[in-house]
Amino acid sequence: MVACNLDRVPASLAALDARQALVLTIDGPTASGKGTIAQRVAQSLGFHYLDSGALYRVAALAATRAGVSLDDAAALADIGASLPVRFEPDGRVLLAGDDVSEAIRTEPAGQAASRVAVHPPLREALLALQRGFQHAPGLVADGRDMGTVVFPQAALKVFLTATPESRADRRYKQLIEKGISANLMALLQDLQQRDARDQSRAVAPLKPAQGAYLLDSTGLDVDQTVEQVLNRWAARR
Repeated sequence: MVACNLDRVPASLAALDARQALVLTIDGPTASGKGTIAQRVAQSLGFHYLDSGALYRVAALAATRAGVSLDDAAALADIGASLPVRFEPDGRVLLAGDDVSEAIRTEPAGQAASRVAVHPPLREALLALQRGFQHAPGLVADGRDMGTVVFPQAALKVFLTATPESRADRRYKQLIEKGISANLMALLQDLQQRDARDQSRAVAPLKPAQGAYLLDSTGLDVDQTVEQVLNRWAARR
């Protein structure tokens, strides 16, 4: 399973379910491949999957549709507190019932997500939502602060990275395969700017969690990277 059902359940049952659930976090910079790797690992383990970055992308999209400035922290927090988002088993992301799976995966959407993620009120509003994905038998969560802030007690924390050049090349090939025009140097500059912004923000800066398994995927393909994560999980368990 790769998605979590957000339907409400009794608090006592939800708490019991969460205590029994194992968590594996995969953090890393933009275009490190953490989303693809996390989803593949979740499928292999039969765990639920949380793409925390999608929540910020959805929040930014919801704000834009509502005419809210991406710099208005208070208004963004209000949006995040009641964000009507659902993750479907088939991979679709729904915002108030509208399929926004493609809309939130564009480069502008990624830039907007990085902008809104710096606001502490929005991050606080989305914190409870993210923790609500923790259900038995387990959860694989990817993002930038899953192991440091959201799930600090995770059974395994992975920090996945690659050189900026490698990440830019991967993103370039992905866009070209989708028929989207892209400029490699522009992508590299954008990634470097996002890295600097994410690493220097005052709240939950991008950094490896304490005790995290540092995995540099430069030169590794998806299968090799997934295998390394699964091997480390098996060793920890």
